Amino acid sequence: MKQIWLSVCLLTGSLLHSNIASAQPASGAILQQMSSASRSLNYELAYISISKQGIDSLRYRHAVFDKQPLGQLLHMDGPRREVLQRGGGISYFEPGLEPFTLSGDHIVDAMPAIVFADFDYLAKYYDFISVGRTRISDRSCDVFRIVARDGSRYSYVVWMDTETKLPLRVDLLDRDGETLEQYRVISVLVGDQVKNLMKGLLEANLPPLLTLPAAENVKLAWNTGWLPEGVNEVARNRRKLPNVAEPVESRLFSDGLFSFSVNVSPSGNNVGQQFYRQGRRTIQTEIRNGNEITVVGELPPSTAKRIADSISFKVSAQ
Repeated sequence: MKQIWLSVCLLTGSLLHSNIASAQPASGAILQQMSSASRSLNYELAYISISKQGIDSLRYRHAVFDKQPLGQLLHMDGPRREVLQRGGGISYFEPGLEPFTLSGDHIVDAMPAIVFADFDYLAKYYDFISVGRTRISDRSCDVFRIVARDGSRYSYVVWMDTETKLPLRVDLLDRDGETLEQYRVISVLVGDQVKNLMKGLLEANLPPLLTLPAAENVKLAWNTGWLPEGVNEVARNRRKLPNVAEPVESRLFSDGLFSFSVNVSPSGNNVGQQFYRQGRRTIQTEIRNGNEITVVGELPPSTAKRIADSISFKVSAQ
């Protein structure tokens, strides 16, 4: 199978009060406050990220100067790895790599995607369920579940600071309720002290913006017959991969919360259906009519298979 790259510990509910409620529109409005607070407040979060691959400890700082956001994500263990945000530029500093800057409105590596989500859009396809209140890092939290109505995606449980609306814990669950990933805050600092710590970033010498190739209007001879509700195509391309003779055609899809790609290329063998899952990411491959179809991304295996099975190819005119 060609390798195509796209870029869990605690059970939920064990410490919750018994204040369980059904899905409510008001819950979406409260969750939207989390997104707004994460973009507008001056704060520092020290947290751990737990997944099947291990435990990482990180520190995230955010401040706003004259409507310009500043951010810093620092890996606290091992070689120094850092991501900085100044305005609409996200700069990456990794050991052994030349620093570079990409365009973006927030550091996507910092916190789970649900934190910066557009809940007004997601409300069409997800239920937001108020679960109750509990404590995280000695702070009162409101707890919500975010579940896709069609059952085709993973779900989230979010613990949101009642006072600041910042996320203090986020669990990503598979459809069996197993925790795939967990983000858990250890300490919180909010206020001008964080703004003073970030002030030096205003004058920092950051690497230049990396220029990406302009998107091409690529016409592809295949389509997806089925997609989860709310999923849209956001990009497509045709590219050559190292050591691969034929180009790979790809479509990138997202519902604003989860992303995946569908990749099609001529098959060089007759290997049948294969799938691999690591944490939130699934790779589903099948061979059909001389084509290799690979679905890669943040999907349950059964959803990835249904998408791969739905691919149809246009018949060439004779």
